[in-house]
Amino acid sequence: MQGRSLETALRIDPAMAPQHRGLLRALVFDSVRWYLRLDPILRQLLSRRGQSLQPQVHALAIVGLCQLAYTDIPAHAAVNETVEAARLLGQARAAGMINAVLRRYQREGAALARRVDRDLATRTAHPRWLVEQLARDWPEQYLTILEANNQRPPFWLRVNRSKVAAAQYRRELEAHGFEIAASMFADEALMLARAVEVAELPGFAQGLVSVQDAAAQLAARLLAPQPHERVLDACAAPGGKTGHILELAPELDELVAVDASAERLQRVEENLQRLGVRARVIAADVADARAWWDGRPFDRILLDVPCSATGVIRRHPDVKLLRRAADIPALVAKQQKLLRACWSMLKPGGRLVYASCSALLAETADVIDGFLAHDSSARDSTREAFAAIGMDSGPGPGARIAVGTAGMDGFYYACLDKV
Repeated sequence: MQGRSLETALRIDPAMAPQHRGLLRALVFDSVRWYLRLDPILRQLLSRRGQSLQPQVHALAIVGLCQLAYTDIPAHAAVNETVEAARLLGQARAAGMINAVLRRYQREGAALARRVDRDLATRTAHPRWLVEQLARDWPEQYLTILEANNQRPPFWLRVNRSKVAAAQYRRELEAHGFEIAASMFADEALMLARAVEVAELPGFAQGLVSVQDAAAQLAARLLAPQPHERVLDACAAPGGKTGHILELAPELDELVAVDASAERLQRVEENLQRLGVRARVIAADVADARAWWDGRPFDRILLDVPCSATGVIRRHPDVKLLRRAADIPALVAKQQKLLRACWSMLKPGGRLVYASCSALLAETADVIDGFLAHDSSARDSTREAFAAIGMDSGPGPGARIAVGTAGMDGFYYACLDKV
């Protein structure tokens, strides 16, 4: 509510028992995921119209309602523990109010839910502007997308094929008691039936496997790096795609990973070290080529643009609270600037893969459509690139992946060849 991302704001004590860490994370994420539905319900449960609560008390009431509405925690335990939490927070005077609100929800929750659920935005816990935009951009699928955004995300792994065969690692997982869910990806992308701590994964510390959604794993495949090429990973942090490129093409002449955030680049370095691969990591604005580029063109460029992240809401439910419609034009301008800058660094005959985890046309197909219209040296080769990995890209330009498709996050890719 103070404008920070959930991943940044949430601090979990590593000494906490694993089951408690999992429960804490689930309660926090689900409370944020359903906040835009739970908050109107809470307002109706308060004794006085327009009553405002101290921020900690308000947040705690939301978590209490979330337990009653969206978990299998016994109702008496949810009420008692939430009331006790108010006392632990030094809000003893609010404990009675919390108790009254939660017990009233037990009695009247179904009727209150029917009332607030008449509105689609409230029922699906999305900001109204986003519901309207998704309806325009995905007229046949937006209801499915809204529903999928509220699901807990699946747990995808990427097997490091430079170190272990996918079939062998699958057997290793099964030997450790992990259940692997059915999916359309079997050669290196494995979906576990439940999320686990990375330390539980066999060979994680040795770089045998990484956690990465199947949609994000398409980036390196579509880039299709070849031995002895020079590759740029623009906007590289936190480094999942960087590592994947090097796993697929360990004989690259050089991979340059650039990101504007020196702090986030630490994650890139950590990922590379764990995987046992190397790249030249540079903290810089990719679009300011004079500040970092040596003038030698790249054979392939992966441009994973900063965006609204509206395709990965199920992983980052705080997007629904943090993002505003007014943010989109500035993001589009930045995406266009980055695309032009990276295109100027690409060799003739090279390939640029434009990647975005936005669900909005303005940040994806519209950006590529405009670029293709104004630069005759660019050819959309997305259809051929997707066919090469056994997938259909759709009508274009580029390829739009709706969240939930084959278990994947929402994503967009455009493969542009320089002719």
